[in-house]
Amino acid sequence: MDHAGTDEVRLLLIEDDSAMAQMYRLKLQRDGYTVQVAGDGQAALNMLSGRLPDLIFLDVRLPRMDGFTFLERIRSSTRTKNIPVVIVSNYSEADLVSRGLRLGALEYLVKSKTTPGQLSEGVKDWTKPYSFEESPVPLRTDDRP
Repeated sequence: MDHAGTDEVRLLLIEDDSAMAQMYRLKLQRDGYTVQVAGDGQAALNMLSGRLPDLIFLDVRLPRMDGFTFLERIRSSTRTKNIPVVIVSNYSEADLVSRGLRLGALEYLVKSKTTPGQLSEGVKDWTKPYSFEESPVPLRTDDRP
């Protein structure tokens, strides 16, 4: 993302566990990032009507709208499709990881193996210019016989 004239890096953290969100938010803010927190995918979508974040940290299991539905929605909009997204989830099943990456997540991180410091350290690389390319592979194969 272009930060011309400002060093501010805006992050959107989508996490329904308030203790986890607080832990990540505090570290990211201490390291100089501007952080907004949404407790579910629908609230996060509403936040995107204003100034767009430079990077989104996204949980998968969320109330009201799960992380994959959120990711599909932002990827289908020309305004939001190129926002870099890093998934941070408790779930590490191969099909979930694969689906997240096909939907354009830069990385799929497992919370139990990821410290707030590691998230903060990755921001510089994850906020480099990004362009979402649709996957030629169908996103859902579970509907086929």
